Order: sequence, then C-alpha cells, then structure tokens
Amino acid sequence: MEVFRKTSIIIFLIAFITVSVTAQNKKSSIAESDVKVEKSNKRKKKVKLPNIDLSHWKVTIPEGKGKGGAISVSPPEILQYASNETLKPYMYNDSTSGALVFHAYPSDATTANTKYSRSELREQMEPGNDNVNWTFAQGGTLKVKMAMGDVSRAEDGKYHRVIIAQIHGRLTNEQRDLIGQKDNNAPPILKIYWDKGKIRVKTKVLKNAGVDQETILHKEAWGDDKGRNFEQEVGFRKFTIEVKVSDGKMVVSLNKSEFFVYDDASIKRWGIFENYFKVGNYLQTRDEGASASVKVYELEVAH
Repeated sequence: MEVFRKTSIIIFLIAFITVSVTAQNKKSSIAESDVKVEKSNKRKKKVKLPNIDLSHWKVTIPEGKGKGGAISVSPPEILQYASNETLKPYMYNDSTSGALVFHAYPSDATTANTKYSRSELREQMEPGNDNVNWTFAQGGTLKVKMAMGDVSRAEDGKYHRVIIAQIHGRLTNEQRDLIGQKDNNAPPILKIYWDKGKIRVKTKVLKNAGVDQETILHKEAWGDDKGRNFEQEVGFRKFTIEVKVSDGKMVVSLNKSEFFVYDDASIKRWGIFENYFKVGNYLQTRDEGASASVKVYELEVAH
C-alpha cells in the first residue's frame, strides 16, 4: 500500500511538471508572437519625406520687417530648410503623407507690391539669381501635385482663397529704365487659386489691344479676365496642375482631364515680358486669425 501511494505521488508530480512546462512554453510562444506582431507593426510605420528638388527655387515667408521686408531664402540655404530655424514654422515636412508643407498667415512682412503674406516658392533658373528668367518663346512647363491642408474661414463661413501657383511677369533692366519704374516687377499673367474647394484660373488681358510697345510694359495696360473654374471639385484631396507655355499660347490642365487653352491676342503680346513660375501658399486675406497650409507632393519644371 505504501509503495502504491509513493508511486501515485511520483506520477502526479511528473504530470504536474509536464503540464506546467507545456503551459510555460505556450505562454512563451504567445509572448514571442506578440513581440513579433508589435515589431511588424512598427516596421509598417515608415517615415515619408518629399522628393522635391529645391536647387532652382527660393522661398519667401511671412517673416521679416514690414512691407517689402519679407524674408527670402535661396539656394543653397533653402536645401537645409528642415534645420533652418527661420523657415521651420513656414516650410516643413509632413512625414505621414510625404508632403512639403507651406504655412502662411497675415503678417506685417510682405513683398513690396502686395498687402498679402505668403509662404511661396519662386523659380530661379540660375540658383540665387532673380535676373535670369524665360520668355514664352523659350517656353516652359510646370507640373505640381498638391493638396490643400488646413485653411481658415471668413466671417460668412466661406473658406479663404489661396493662390497656389503663378506665372509672374518681369521687366528686364532696360524695360524698367525705359518706363522709369523703380523695380523689375510686371503683372502675373497667370494666377491659379484654390477657391472654396475648386481650382480657379485667372489671367491678364490688354485693356487696349492696339497699345504700343512701350505703353504695354506698364501695369496699367493690363486688366484681369473674368476667371474660370474647373468643373472638378478637389476639396482637400490631392490634385495635379500642369501648365504649358509656348510662343503665344498657354495651356492649364487639372488632373489631365480638364484643359483651359489661352491663345488670344493678349497672350500673343505677352511675349514681351520675362517670366518665372511660383508655387506654394499665397494667402488672399488680411483677416485676423486667418491661416492656411498647402501640401506639395511633386514639383517639376522644364524649359
């Protein structure tokens, strides 16, 4: 009887140890599985950085000393925007979506010929030099994928408008001196707006089609057209704008599905000016508390 009791106890202990070891192995396996899942999830959270070549762009931000004193940063300094303490609040990476973000609000720092503030890129064909630009005869193409980020509303509840791309005119030094102007600024032949979720395009037109070659250089010779909206509503989704210019012609497209063609008398005579592309966030309001951010995912220019 005593032998039987001892044998039973030994069998029980062996069984208990076996069950415990098995349970422990299962817990260990589950724990290792959890760790693997956690590591796998961490691997999936990749940082996305924008792949945009800024070597031919300078940026102007709503920081500086009053009208005409807005700070601009050209290459090569702009290439270090992520570590530039002055640029950081206005030009930064969205590592979740892979966008380069441009933030603006109404500040006292503006460029010389406007009351609005901007966080906007300006093309420089020769890095660091604003004096080298292009004509319509030379031609140019701009392609940009972007999206509207946050944008404030006016008192009527409607979103504030933002100019997201431009072709800006420029006088040569000889033209500037000919008409006695203090700077080289000429009108923008093209303004592309994000306007309440739609893309709106505006151009300049001659007030008098028969204007002479000197008078045409004055800003007063040009007025605004009525503007046109693309049918698609982009809202806050990604969209692609493409602008192609050639001698006497300009074509603007949205998502390769809608096209506006400009080849009238005004466009044909615009060839007298030099030009440069602009892209970013040119906020069209001075409302207190207003702000906007524009996301740029892809940016290409060719001449």
